[in-house]
Amino acid sequence: MKTRVVKVGKYLIGGENPIRVQSMTNTNTENIVGTIAQIRQLLSVSCEIIRISVPTHRSAENIKIYKKEFPDTPLVADIHFDHKLALLSMEMGIDKLRINPGNIKNPRYIKEIIESASEKNIPIRIGINGGSLPDDILRKYNDKLTPEGMVETAQREIEYFEKENFHNIIVSLKASDVINTIKANEIFREKYNYPLHIGITEAGGLYGGTIASSVGLGILLYKGIGETIRVSLSADPLEEVRAGFTILKDLGLRKYGVTIHSCPTCSRTEINIIELSKFFEEQFSKEKKDITVSIMGCVVNGPGEALQSDIGIVGTRKNILIYKKGKIFKEVLKTISKEELLKIVKKIVEKEK
Repeated sequence: MKTRVVKVGKYLIGGENPIRVQSMTNTNTENIVGTIAQIRQLLSVSCEIIRISVPTHRSAENIKIYKKEFPDTPLVADIHFDHKLALLSMEMGIDKLRINPGNIKNPRYIKEIIESASEKNIPIRIGINGGSLPDDILRKYNDKLTPEGMVETAQREIEYFEKENFHNIIVSLKASDVINTIKANEIFREKYNYPLHIGITEAGGLYGGTIASSVGLGILLYKGIGETIRVSLSADPLEEVRAGFTILKDLGLRKYGVTIHSCPTCSRTEINIIELSKFFEEQFSKEKKDITVSIMGCVVNGPGEALQSDIGIVGTRKNILIYKKGKIFKEVLKTISKEELLKIVKKIVEKEK
């Protein structure tokens, strides 16, 4: 289903537009210096939309400062419980609101938010979270979280927004359970063409959270469901962005930075693949050129992988072969340091594209 298009700052979300990668600061939004520093870090790894939590009056007022510092970066205010914070955030110049209808329950307050957002042309994400569904819907499904209950919650809110003639909406249906999240988004997409912000909420730490998010988001994106994504991790927000782009890149939906392919190693391995691949991933983490580097331990699959990569590093019994576009570019001793090997590869990268 082709979705509606919603404008968030400089980006169009939905339709045929690229799937955008989001993250969220984990600094205290009242801490201006710390929050500005983290936003800069997120932008350094190409984060496209950045959400900040707004739990206090002062944090809402600081939005004006953040927008002055980052006028071209779409900023989203994360609002819970207090509708006045949503109203103040819009006054301060926020690009988008995220509200959780589960904890702003008074229809009059929601109406005030809608009226202000309509006047200022600010989109709203209706964020349905598996942990905060309305009590009556939970009771309907025997106090269990179900995909149907999540969609029913979204439907209730959407109907209210549509009654107020407000369609500048993005919707999210997130749970910590991967299957519930997948099914909820599938059911929603059959009924509505509003853009979906997809993610697995409270997914976990860097390792487990990345796996859960990759499974859930990967399945949805492969089915064509999802117009913007956030990988939620109990980790550095920069890791969320890297994981998000990697998921999109591996599905062929976006191009982003250097891709490192490396073999899992075995007794044939002639070079330290684990050390090299980790080192190269760290060194190229902020490189934005779309380049593929393969690091292979022996000649069984090494030359073949090198043929399919922009740059190939292949360990042999005598030396290390460096390939460029499938052809041997240089031969170096196996005693070469990883730093010197990196210099050679970086020179090739600098000349590519």
